[in-house]
Amino acid sequence: MARSARAWRGLTTSPPLWRRCRASRVAPVIKAQVMATAGGRNLGVEVFGQRPADVATIPLIQTPEAAWGDLSRLSEGVAIGSGIARHLGLAVGDSIRLISPDGVQGIFGTTPRINDYPVVFIFQVGRYDTDRTRIYMPLAAAQSFFNKEGQVDELEILVADPERAADWVGPVAEATGGAYIEQTWRDIWRGILRALTMEDNVMFIILSILVLIASLNIVSGLIMLVKNKGRDVGILRTMGLTAGGVGRGGLCAIYIDPIFNVVNFILGGGVWDPSIRMISDLPAELQLDDVLSAVALSLGLSFTVTYFPARRAARMNPVEALRYE
Repeated sequence: MARSARAWRGLTTSPPLWRRCRASRVAPVIKAQVMATAGGRNLGVEVFGQRPADVATIPLIQTPEAAWGDLSRLSEGVAIGSGIARHLGLAVGDSIRLISPDGVQGIFGTTPRINDYPVVFIFQVGRYDTDRTRIYMPLAAAQSFFNKEGQVDELEILVADPERAADWVGPVAEATGGAYIEQTWRDIWRGILRALTMEDNVMFIILSILVLIASLNIVSGLIMLVKNKGRDVGILRTMGLTAGGVGRGGLCAIYIDPIFNVVNFILGGGVWDPSIRMISDLPAELQLDDVLSAVALSLGLSFTVTYFPARRAARMNPVEALRYE
């Protein structure tokens, strides 16, 4: 919902909002979907109108995977994602034409608004949807292009701890006087987060099944050992996960990207398609809780299934076992 210039300027410069929400960045934003065209090619894109100084403080724009051009010249044109540049065949210095259906009202209806902008910066942040659809434009130019003089659509607030973003919804609502609808990044990406949670749970179930199968192999081997080598049982060796296994698994998680690059090179590339995976590489974060739960599961199952052959061996009469030795 668009708000007046007086309202959002007061909010973005209001000390109570910054202090109470612990925000490191508050930026007014205009968002709209338009058609981009260049060289006879068309592509649906999303335009983000922000002040150039605010765009320069966006973390992924500050330190992208790759970048071309000069972001400090954003006031002279637009910044586009690498996917847009690749699809439309654009480079820094070329012009991109934006077509908005919400144009000028006339006697014959609405005339689409068309403007050409020079490309001054091309970024690649590693998210396929962002690189493929996002264009940053100076706020003043966006207000003029979308007929929103003195208005904005959103206030984008960057907090110090994203994991606690929900804690600041109340203070933000109080600071804005209920003039805006609050949404955190978890609300926006709720579907993806649910899918990731489900995938994490399913992977844990698969891991449990694999460990259980391995444990059954252990118990069958131990039962046969006790049955066939009963007279030789002096010490029953317990089979379980070693510390070295945990270390090697941790190293694989930490260095998953180099390992994956080697596999991708051996197989001739094309194993990881960003258009399907939505990201350009495979992120990995080793968490202590996950490691401990996997270790506990493996050791627990291994110790549990060895109880029965160990109990059988322990109940052997040593006299009978060594009678003929």
